[in-house]
This record gives sequence, structure tokens and C-alpha cells, in this order.
Amino acid sequence: MDYPVQLASQLRQLLKSLRKSRQMTQAELAGRLDVVQSRIADIERDPGAVSVEQLLKVLAILGAQIVVRETATRGSVPKPAVQMPGAQQDCPPDDEPKGQW
Repeated sequence: MDYPVQLASQLRQLLKSLRKSRQMTQAELAGRLDVVQSRIADIERDPGAVSVEQLLKVLAILGAQIVVRETATRGSVPKPAVQMPGAQQDCPPDDEPKGQW
């Protein structure tokens, strides 16, 4: 089953729910991850502060994975209805990746 996550607060609840649905305590998950129980509590409290690598390991132990799904293509993103004075048209946003990855 898919669980779309757009906010860290949603991820916090999802991690806890996944662990509990597997009937696993924080201590058991910590043992499988080779960390202390308080680290699992920290991850569940603030998943945004965990490394991606550790998050992926937690999810793998819980039998879950991250799926990146494109929700909009560049051509389908609606343009603003009002053009701001002095704004250039058809320029990529500043936060868009530039060059090759």
C-alpha cells in the first residue's frame, strides 16, 4: 500500500505506525539497526534530522521503501495568472537544477 508523504510530520507518524504494525518495540528496531533505543525515539520524533541512509535502513527493516514519483512535469505546472512587473517570462526558477548531475 502507498502512503504519500509530503511533510516530516506525516513521516513521523508513518514510521511509528509501521513499527507498531510489525509488533516491534523501539528497542527491537534499535537492535536490528545497531543503535540505542533513544536513537529510534529521536528518529520517530524528528525524522527530518536523520540521514537519508539511516532512514532507508529503518524503512528496509520495517519492510517499506521510499518511492519518488513525479507529480507534475514542467509543461503541466500552471503559470501564475498575473505577471509581476519586471519579471522575465520563461525563465527557470532559481532553485531548479542547472547543468548536468
